Amino acid sequence: MDVLYFAWVRERIGLPREKVETEAATVAALVEELRAREERYAAAFEDLSALRVAVDQELTDFDAPLAGVREVAFFPPMTGG
Repeated sequence: MDVLYFAWVRERIGLPREKVETEAATVAALVEELRAREERYAAAFEDLSALRVAVDQELTDFDAPLAGVREVAFFPPMTGG
């Protein structure tokens, strides 16, 4: 699946997107796999309360299932104006 990173998440990881092969059943499990990769991922996913997630372009939460998902995006909360 494609994993996309936006704003400071992208800055900490150093990539705008990547292809990820995973056996994770949920977004939370995917985050744990990513955190275990290396320090830059651990830093980006240190505080999940500061992140939002979208699965196939639909805002969701971290317990969302990943079966059949093509894209997961991580980003900080947005403010309108």
